[in-house]
Amino acid sequence: MPPQDPKDFQMNREKRIVLPARAAISWEGNSLEVLKQWPREIQRDFGMALRNLQQGERPDLAARPMQSIGQGVFELKAADEAAWYRVIYLARIENTIYVLDSFKKKSRKTEKSDLNRARARFSNVKRRLREERTDAKRKSGK
Repeated sequence: MPPQDPKDFQMNREKRIVLPARAAISWEGNSLEVLKQWPREIQRDFGMALRNLQQGERPDLAARPMQSIGQGVFELKAADEAAWYRVIYLARIENTIYVLDSFKKKSRKTEKSDLNRARARFSNVKRRLREERTDAKRKSGK
């Protein structure tokens, strides 16, 4: 299903609608390894939600902004009878979605260590993106 928000569409020279390219996913730190340890059904749910995001659609899972970590950061949420599962990601930037952290929790409160890890990875991504832009400007200026 294509995105429904008109700002998600681009027009080409012939004034035809062009759907956004499928975004890449950058797994920061051990976020992918952690997710792979979860039950298959939970892995599938997060996989489908991330695929929707890659295609410019809304995720099937519950999601909420995580302003306490940074602007553009969101949390995907799923649960089973054993635990609550979370994936924290930075929304699409330059055609990439950055998965900052994946963790499981047993209580309603998110551990400070999980939030701090996501904040640190968010800072690293921002720094990397700044460096890439600086390098690109330097190369194009030569």
